[in-house]
Parts: sequence; C-alpha cells; structure tokens
Amino acid sequence: MGRSWTELPERGVVEVRGPDARHFLHNLLTTDVGRIVPGTAGYGGLLTPQGKILFDFIVHDAGGDRFLLDVAAGKAAELAKRLGFYKLRAAVEIADRSDELRVIAAWGGDVLVPAGELVATDPRLPELGLRAVVTSSAVLPDEDRTTPAAYHAHRIRLGVPEGGADFAFGDAFPHDADMDQLGGVDFGKGCYTGQEVVARMEHRGTARRRVIAVTADAALPPAGTPVMVGDIEVGTLGSSDGSAGLASLRLDRAADALRDGRAITAGGVALHLTIPAWARFGWPDAAAS
Repeated sequence: MGRSWTELPERGVVEVRGPDARHFLHNLLTTDVGRIVPGTAGYGGLLTPQGKILFDFIVHDAGGDRFLLDVAAGKAAELAKRLGFYKLRAAVEIADRSDELRVIAAWGGDVLVPAGELVATDPRLPELGLRAVVTSSAVLPDEDRTTPAAYHAHRIRLGVPEGGADFAFGDAFPHDADMDQLGGVDFGKGCYTGQEVVARMEHRGTARRRVIAVTADAALPPAGTPVMVGDIEVGTLGSSDGSAGLASLRLDRAADALRDGRAITAGGVALHLTIPAWARFGWPDAAAS
C-alpha cells in the first residue's frame, strides 16, 4: 500500500498555552507531559476522580509553552471547559481551536507535511503512521489523499481502539480501553486525577475488560451490538470495516467460552477473537483463540 493521508473531521483541537502549561497538564493527565518535546507527541487522557476516561487525546508540544490536544471534535468544547475548572491561579490560557486547525493522519510512507506545521509519529503505535495538526491554509499532496474511512480501516487492522467508537467516555477505565498498553498511562509519574484507582488496577492485575480484534466470515453487525456466549452478554462490538473490527470484551468470560468450544457471536454472526500483537496481556488461564 502506498503512502496515504486524510483529514479527520471527527477530531478537534484544544490549545493550552502559557508559562504554566506543561506543569498544569502534567498534574492532570495520565501521560508524562514532561517527556513531550517539539516533534514528538504523547497519548493520554483526563479521568474522573473514580478513574473513568472523560477524554482521550494526542498531545503535541507546539513550542513556546503551547500545547495542542487532538481530541474527538464533539468533546473539544467540553474538554476546554473542563480544563478551565482546574485552572485556578495557573498561568495558562485554554481555548477550543477546532475552527482554525485540522487534524491529519498519514501512513504508508513519508507524506509531506508543510514546514512549520506540527507532525509526529503517532504515540500509540508507530505502525499507525504520523499524526499532524495543521493550519487551515496548509496544502498537502492531493495524489496521496484518501478518506477517513481508509484511515479507520488501517487503525482497525492494527487493533487500536478509539474513544467514543470502541469504548464509552465516562464509563471505561484506561485498562478497559488498552490505554495502558498503548503508552497512554505513565505509571511512574506523580499524581493525576484518578491515579489511585488506575494504579490499583495495574498493581493488583484486576483488569478484566479489554478491547481486542474480531473477525467474521461475513460483515460485522453495527457498533453497539452485544457480543454473546449463548444467552450471556460478554461484551460489545465497536468500530468495524467489513468483516474486521474491534470489540470490548470480558476476557475471562471469552476465554472460558474459547476453552469450552462455545460459539461467540454478535447479531448471530460467529466471531473469531485475536489479541493484538502489540498487547502485553494474554488470555486468562492461558486459553487460546
């Protein structure tokens, strides 16, 4: 497959700038903002005090005490408002810049992003390619342009979940969304909102729900379709591209079904389950797919 790029209109951009911007974000987010420098990006989230994901995003260091958060477009204004609640006396300015800036995904080769625009390797998984935030006037090569659907097919093939499509905001822990596997949680940094709950899940090994890859011999049903073992629900389908997709599953229940030879289905379609190659977790009790 040749090099490709697409604008992602479903993504927005929130700007945080000012002398305290790095420290402000570092104390709130699951990622180590101290390690993000111009030309790189980080993946992280903002959680509830109970450890649930309110927002997940890619963080770019734009230089000059300025950071840009690539977030779901429908959540950008809410994120800017939420960050404002934490501002207190911090010397930062927070604004939704979604009308002025575009998010670009590029993969399959070195797509030429104009000089002066922000571009970095996708911090979740290098195989995803590049992630850029560019101004509205930026011009990229038309011959390499494709569609957001092509990007999501690429993402799904790699088994990488996305907030709002593969897990519900406000209802999933970082482990449920594989954020701990994709560089979205730094377990060595200091406190952040929801840190105690997330650290406890990590150290006790209590995460039971994960997003994994699924395939079928027919087109997958729509996102949100329950995944069943007999009459027992074990998870939910997420995003898909034809017969390949992602699903949020209780791994222990799915592993029991695999071990016992029971069918796992969604909307009457038999599913084949695969843990992504990048994942460091496995099937409970060494069950095999």
